[in-house]
Amino acid sequence: MVNGKVWPNLNVKPQQYRFRVLNGSNARFYRLQLSNKQKFIQIGTDGGYLPQAVELSSLLISPAERADILIDFSTLAPGTTVILTNTANAPFPDGTPADPQTVGQIMQFTVINETVLPPKKLPPVLNSIPQLKPTKTRTLTLFELEGPNGPLKVTLDGQLWGNPVSELPQAGTTEDWQVVNLTDDTHPIHLHLVQFLLVSRQKFHSDAYLKDWMQLNQTTPPSTPPYFVKPKTPPIDAYLQGQPIAPPLNEKGWKDTIQMNAGEVTTIRVRFTSQDGSPFPFDPSLGPGYVWHCHMLEHEDNEMMRPLKVLP
Repeated sequence: MVNGKVWPNLNVKPQQYRFRVLNGSNARFYRLQLSNKQKFIQIGTDGGYLPQAVELSSLLISPAERADILIDFSTLAPGTTVILTNTANAPFPDGTPADPQTVGQIMQFTVINETVLPPKKLPPVLNSIPQLKPTKTRTLTLFELEGPNGPLKVTLDGQLWGNPVSELPQAGTTEDWQVVNLTDDTHPIHLHLVQFLLVSRQKFHSDAYLKDWMQLNQTTPPSTPPYFVKPKTPPIDAYLQGQPIAPPLNEKGWKDTIQMNAGEVTTIRVRFTSQDGSPFPFDPSLGPGYVWHCHMLEHEDNEMMRPLKVLP
C-alpha cells in the first residue's frame, strides 16, 4: 500500500517531484526502481539532507528508514506510465524473490499534458556533516536463539528486554557502537532520542566469533543465551575480514535507523546531544529512558529491544 491505497496511480506533470519515502512495513525491505530504468536523485535520509545529492538507479529501504528523493518526469511524453517496482527478497536478503505481479509493483505514475517551469538546480552542498570523535566504543551483538523449528527469540547482546539497563551513555558524549550481526538476516536497527552517522561495515568470521562468544559466557547462568546479566563480549578486531567498507554516498547523512547485514560488523557514531551538537533542551536522564531495537515488528516484539538510559 502507498498512503493507504493498493497500487495507486499518481498523475504527474512533466516536471521534477520531491517524494518523502517512509518504509512503514512491519518486516519487508523494498528495492525501489522505476520500470523505465530512469535514474532518480536522493537528497535526504532519516535526519535531514545529505551532504550532496546522489544519483541512483535503485534504493534499498528497510522498515522505518526514510529517504527524500527527486524524480524528474520532464523528459517523458504525456500519457507515459511508469511503475515504481520492488525487487527485494523477503525475508531480506535470502528469502523469496518479489513476485513482479504482486509485491513487485508499488505504484504507477502517469504523465499528463501540462506545461510547467523547468526544475531548479540543487546547490552543490546540501548539508554540512561534522567530523565527530568518539570517547567510548561499545561492542554489541545481534543474536538468534535457535529452537527445533527455527528461532525462538532474537536478541540484542543475548539479553532479554527485562534485563537491567546495560547501555548507559552520558549526555554530551559521542560513542562508537560496533554491532556484530551473528544472525542470517539484515536487521534495521533503530535508536531512539538521537541521530547517528554510519562509520563503516566490515565482514568478519561469524562462526568463529559466535563459538568464542558462547564459550566465554558458559559460566554465566543460564549456560546458553539469552543471558540475564550482560554477557562478556570478545574484542572484534581478531575476527575481522578485509577492509572496512565506507558508507555509500546516500548513507552519509544523519540516520536513526540503519541496515545491519548478516556476517558484518556495522559501526555507527552516536552523539548524545541535540542534532546540531548543542545540549538537549531537556534533562534526558529523567523519566523511564529510551530504547534501541530492531524495527522489524516480529523481532522487536520478540525480545529484540533493549532499554537505553542517558546519564546526566
